[in-house]
Amino acid sequence: MSISLIKNKTCIVIGASHAGVNFAFSLRREGWEGDIILYDADPFLPYHRPPLSKAYLTSEDGIDKNLLKSEESYAKEGITLNLGVYVKSMDRKLKHIILGDGSIQSYDKLIIATGARPIMPSIQGLANSNNVFPLRTATDVSNIRSAVKNSANKEVVVIGGGYIGLETAASLKKLGAKVTVLEREERILARVTAPEMSTFFQNLHLENGVDILTSKNVIALESNNEAKIVRCDDGTSYRADLIIIGVGIFVNKELAAAAGLDIENGIKVDETAKTNDEDIYAIGDCTFHYNPHYDRYIRLESVQNAVDQAKVAATSICGKETQYDTVPWFWSDQYDVKLQMVGLSQGYDQVIVRRENNDNKCLSFWYFKGEILLAVDAVNNAKAYVYGTKLIKRGEIINKENLMDCEEDLKIAHLISPIIG
Repeated sequence: MSISLIKNKTCIVIGASHAGVNFAFSLRREGWEGDIILYDADPFLPYHRPPLSKAYLTSEDGIDKNLLKSEESYAKEGITLNLGVYVKSMDRKLKHIILGDGSIQSYDKLIIATGARPIMPSIQGLANSNNVFPLRTATDVSNIRSAVKNSANKEVVVIGGGYIGLETAASLKKLGAKVTVLEREERILARVTAPEMSTFFQNLHLENGVDILTSKNVIALESNNEAKIVRCDDGTSYRADLIIIGVGIFVNKELAAAAGLDIENGIKVDETAKTNDEDIYAIGDCTFHYNPHYDRYIRLESVQNAVDQAKVAATSICGKETQYDTVPWFWSDQYDVKLQMVGLSQGYDQVIVRRENNDNKCLSFWYFKGEILLAVDAVNNAKAYVYGTKLIKRGEIINKENLMDCEEDLKIAHLISPIIG
């Protein structure tokens, strides 16, 4: 597509978080000269979300210290922001969206970057309880800050032992709260990592004074004066001034589904982030996309995926050859531990744990399926993360004996098995 053909066109972006904002700026850089209009129901200027459960929660900064881009930068690039605006529906045949107030905006290209929302589980008494919060938006964090500050005893129950729940628990402990994590599964992080990693993080939290209890299925919340009583199906109960819900997310796919776009564990897109409609793309947490490296469709909840898909979609819309082909990576900060993860460990049949210099706070977990390295989780170990990333991208076969020898320094040449024959 030539620049002349996109000069007088309009591109609408629904969702102004990492995916939507990065797409808008990437589209302008790629040569789109037409209008770019972003809509988001969140009233705040678009902001970084990963720090919400970490540094932002424990600070007193306003959201203006955590912005993706300055307000001036949108104006400079000719990008129109419509914040606090709800998109009600979209009409593919007429190529327009309908806003919550009934007004209509036409488009030539439409980007769906609607992300996801927290699951609020079916727990008796939850709907009528105060001081119960998810952690997904800046408003959620402001509410949690206020509740912790105004709570005399600061007893907090976190329901859910995934990364968000654990990061929030660590942050609230830093603020001086007494924190208990209740996880329904037999171990924390059960759906995303190996038992060895679950044990490491459970011990880390116990060392820092956070109680983590597994096999705890919460069934009811009851009021006891100003506090809440959290009841589990095994008969146990826990007092809480504040309750954090961190049990997972729902993909915001309703707009796409109502418009007849293909839905499969998210909005299904091709290697350029295009949906089954030539003029509609989807990017970020809401998408179900093909990853060539793992040869399967996946849905990722990560900033890296949002940013990469945004660039691919912008490049494709401007008529340039492109395709999504990225090894996923993630991170988590808890206490003095930085966890860096690369690859997807699902389907592994062996995990090798390295402890550098017998340091229990500097280690790495290497996930294999047969001889294939699938993923690496690196704890306070940037070298393992960097080497793991390179080895996974190259598809190198690893010398497992060398990897298991923790007396040997971690060197990439040392880890690669020689090709014989």
